[in-house]
Amino acid sequence: MFDWLSDMEIPTSFEEFDIVEIRFKGGRKDFFRNINRLDLTTGDAVVVDVPNGHHIGFVSLKGELVRLQMLKKKVDNNEEIRTIYRIATERDMEKFNEARDQEGTTMYRSREIIQQLGLKMKLSDVEYQADRSKATFYYSADDRVDFRDLIKKLAEEFRIRIEMRQISLRHEAGRLGGIGSCGRELCCSTWLTDFKSVSTTAARYQNLSLNPSKLSGQCGRLKCCLNYELETYMDALKDIPSVNRPLQTQQGDAILQKTDIFKRMMWFGYKGDNNWYPVPVERVQEILELNSKGIAVDTLLTEPEEEPVQNEFVAQVEGSLERLDDKFKNKKKKKKKKKPGDAPGQPQRPEGLAEAPTQPRRERPERQQAQPQDGAEQQEQRPRRQRPPRNKNRNREGQEGAAPRENREPREQREPREPRERRERPETSGSAPEAGAQPQAGGDQPSKKRSRKPFRGKKPDQGNKPPRTDA
Repeated sequence: MFDWLSDMEIPTSFEEFDIVEIRFKGGRKDFFRNINRLDLTTGDAVVVDVPNGHHIGFVSLKGELVRLQMLKKKVDNNEEIRTIYRIATERDMEKFNEARDQEGTTMYRSREIIQQLGLKMKLSDVEYQADRSKATFYYSADDRVDFRDLIKKLAEEFRIRIEMRQISLRHEAGRLGGIGSCGRELCCSTWLTDFKSVSTTAARYQNLSLNPSKLSGQCGRLKCCLNYELETYMDALKDIPSVNRPLQTQQGDAILQKTDIFKRMMWFGYKGDNNWYPVPVERVQEILELNSKGIAVDTLLTEPEEEPVQNEFVAQVEGSLERLDDKFKNKKKKKKKKKPGDAPGQPQRPEGLAEAPTQPRRERPERQQAQPQDGAEQQEQRPRRQRPPRNKNRNREGQEGAAPRENREPREQREPREPRERRERPETSGSAPEAGAQPQAGGDQPSKKRSRKPFRGKKPDQGNKPPRTDA
């Protein structure tokens, strides 16, 4: 526990309460008297008086809070309260740690003996005293167990005085400790000391699903935290009516499906309809009163009331924020029209100035076709082949809708095509030798055909160059 009075100044004439709360293994606590007026702080290890020996514990609470804790647990301040010897030394702590290290091996050996005897009990923990004069065995069982033979064998095995103490499943979980479904350490192992009975009615009042795996803790019993908020739910349920039978409406019987306690909303559904309809608690009370008189309502929900129309004059005087929102919402930006003389990036012409006269656009002279020289004939210009329009959906054969290679007819079965007419070039004057003329010897023989080389320069105009003649 946290000492809320530690920062308060105590008067000099005020005597501090002489009883201190000491905590032992497994969260077990007890009260001891500080007769020697030792200067103790929370967490100090002290040697205390126990029956037939001494034990070591840790200070958990002191001062006036101990008086309130004793009133809560109904412990009388009498002579039965034992005393504190001294603050534990290093030698005392060494013996105490050696005794704690021996607890694990003792528990495993004791479980083997319990299995040999066939006893229906579960050994959960073993606690040694600091002076090793006694060992306390904590166990849990559903029925009564005769463990007299077990005590004899344990005493012979460990040469120590044995004490058997039965605990409930909740105390067992508190001694072992663990992490709950909420992600925090178990309440029974940290601060919870007294365990109250928990029933399923606490889960029904809080509208929780009666699922044992979700409502039970690590001890196998119902969670203790189900009682924490039960009183708050009980106060909120006072104004909510209990619906024991379906509500009668003209659309059918409405069955209660769920109740939202803090929002004061009840959800109803019709037979054969998967939709749920939220109904306020006040409306449910009205329907119950009408159904008791034998009247079936039209619908579960009442029609929403129309909002009164506000006077225009009052609206103008008082003003409204929505009016400003509508004003800026409907406002659109007007785009400026560009004049034909303005260009992007140029400064705008100020108003009042006359527009400068624009110069007429120069027209490019048409290219004059070069006339051929005298005595030269123009070559016949071949007509340009017009390509078919490009179609993106053409197949790989290059023609739209062409049949694939596999479906084409063999080449032998195809119809023969007509031969093309070979176009003859016109003969130029003086270019060909006369008929019957024989080639002369020497340089008068016609020259062989020259091999064409790739042209890398600018192609001259065909109109200015005379046609080539063979000498």
